[in-house]
Amino acid sequence: MIDVSPGIATLVMIAAVIAAVLIGYPLVFSIGGIALLLGFLAWGTSFFPTIYFALWGIATNYTFLAVPLFIFMGMMMGRSGVADKLFGVLHLWLGGLRGGLAIATVMLGTAVAACVGVIGASVSMLGLLALPAMLERNYNKELACGAICAGGTLGILIPPSVMLVIYGPTASISVGKLFMGAFMPGLLLSTLYSSYIAIRSYIQKGLAPSIPLEQRTAPLGTKVKLLFTSLFPILFVIVAVLGSIFFGIAAPTEAAAVGALASIILVAGYKKLNLTVLNETMYGTLKIGSYVIFFAAAAIAFTNVFLGLGCGNVVSDLILSAPFGRWGAFAVVMLLVFVLGMFVDWVGIIFIMVPIITPIGVALGFDKIWFAVMVCVNLQMAFLSPPLAYAIFYLKGVTTPEMGIDTIHIIRGVIPYIALIAVALVLMTVFPEIVTWLPGMMVK
Repeated sequence: MIDVSPGIATLVMIAAVIAAVLIGYPLVFSIGGIALLLGFLAWGTSFFPTIYFALWGIATNYTFLAVPLFIFMGMMMGRSGVADKLFGVLHLWLGGLRGGLAIATVMLGTAVAACVGVIGASVSMLGLLALPAMLERNYNKELACGAICAGGTLGILIPPSVMLVIYGPTASISVGKLFMGAFMPGLLLSTLYSSYIAIRSYIQKGLAPSIPLEQRTAPLGTKVKLLFTSLFPILFVIVAVLGSIFFGIAAPTEAAAVGALASIILVAGYKKLNLTVLNETMYGTLKIGSYVIFFAAAAIAFTNVFLGLGCGNVVSDLILSAPFGRWGAFAVVMLLVFVLGMFVDWVGIIFIMVPIITPIGVALGFDKIWFAVMVCVNLQMAFLSPPLAYAIFYLKGVTTPEMGIDTIHIIRGVIPYIALIAVALVLMTVFPEIVTWLPGMMVK
C-alpha cells in the first residue's frame, strides 16, 4: 500500500485527470480509472466495492429518480410545438422594437426553461427557431448567436433543472428549496440579458432592426388571445411542477412524475403523440440518464479517494487561508468553479467539487441555499466560456453553411453575457434575498 502526503496526493490526482483529458479520454473514464488505480494502491482490493455501492446508492436514491423524469419531461416538451407557437406570438408583440426578436429569444428561453431543464435541448431549439428569423431580418450575427446561447443556458438553472436535482442530494440540501432559490436569479439573468439587448440595439441602430409593420399586423384582441393560448401550456407545467413543490403538496421526485405526465398530456393535446415520439424520447432519456448515473458513480469513487487521502483538507486549508477573510475565501471558490467550468463537465464539478466546497461554505458562515445557487449561477458562465462551452457547440451544431455562422461569431456574441452573469453574482452577493426569499416562503 502507498503512503504519500496529502499535498503530493492532491497534485498527483489533479495532474492525472488533466493529463488523461488532454490525451483524449472522456472525463468519466478518466476520473473513474484514476480512482480505481489510486484506490487499489492505497487500500488494496477492499476499495473496489466502493464503485458497486456508489452505483447502488444512486440507483436506489429516491431524489435521483427525478433526474430521468425531468429529462423525459424536457424532451417530450421539446416535441410538443409549444415553443414554436410562443416564438411566433412574441414575434408579433416585440417585432416592432429594435432587437425585439433577440429579446423574444431570451424570453422564450426563459419560458421553456421551466419545461425543458436540459441545456442541449434549449439551445438547439432556440437555434432552429430564432436564428433563421433573425438572420433573415439582417440582425448582427454576434448579437443573434449570443442571445440564443444565453437564453438557452437558462434551461439548466431555472427550475425544474436537472443540475439542481443532482446538486441537492450531493450537498445534502432540499431540492425543493434549491428550485425556489434559483427561480429569482434565473429571472434576474433574463432581465439583464433583455435589457442589454434593448439598450445596445437602441444605441447601434443597424445592429438589430425592427420588423416592418406589415409583417406584424394583427388586432390587439387577437394578439392577446394568441399570447394567452401559447403561454397556457407552459404555465400548466410550471404550476404542476413548481406549484406542487412550493405549497408542500409533493416532493421534487413526485413533482417530476407529475411534470412527465403533464408533458405527455400536452403533446397528446397538440396531436403529436405517437409511438415514434415516445420511443425517441424514452431512448434519449435512457441515454442521458445512464450517463449521469455512471458519471456519478465514477465521481463518487474519485471523491472518496480524494478525501480518503487527505486531499480535501489541502484544498480547504488553501481556500480558508485566502486573504480578506471569508469573502476572500468565497472569491477563491467562485474563481475555482469558473476555471474548472471552462474545462470540466458540470456534472463532474458537482459530484467532485460540491462535497469539498459545501463544508467550506458552512464553515465560512454562508447560507447553504445561497451558496449553492451562487455556484450554479457561476456555472452559467461555464456553459458560455471556451474551450468547453456547451452552448457554443450546441448552437454551431444546428447552423447551416448558408447562414455564414462561424464559431468566432458565437464566441464574440457570448462574451457580453458572461460579464452580465458576473454582474448578477455581484447583485446576489449584495442582495442575498434574491436567492433566499422564495425558499423562506415555502410551506414546510
